Amino acid sequence: MKRFKILYVDDEESNLRILKDTFRRDFEIYLATNGRKALDILQQNQIDVVITDQRMPEMTGVELLKEINMLFPYIPPHRLILSGYAEDKDIKEAFEKYRLFKFVSKPWNYNELKEIILEAIKQ
Repeated sequence: MKRFKILYVDDEESNLRILKDTFRRDFEIYLATNGRKALDILQQNQIDVVITDQRMPEMTGVELLKEINMLFPYIPPHRLILSGYAEDKDIKEAFEKYRLFKFVSKPWNYNELKEIILEAIKQ
């Protein structure tokens, strides 16, 4: 059975560690602490789902999705924002222009997030 590849982008190392520890048996997890590192990973790997925090220094999650949309338009729209912060206009823009699949609020629940990830892959 194929192990889907998930890229999780968050500037907080503890959040990266928690998600990886939680889902390492379900998916192959790639981690990035910022948008630039995420773009490097996307250049070198075939990623199935991108999950990004919204509020990060240098590049927000929506700005990252915009970059992905421009640089990697062939990547399927399996894109999630996982964040405790949301500016309505930014999130709306991500849905309309940058192929955001779903916004998930922190704190997340394992079963719900796993179901959303699998749903995104099936789209």
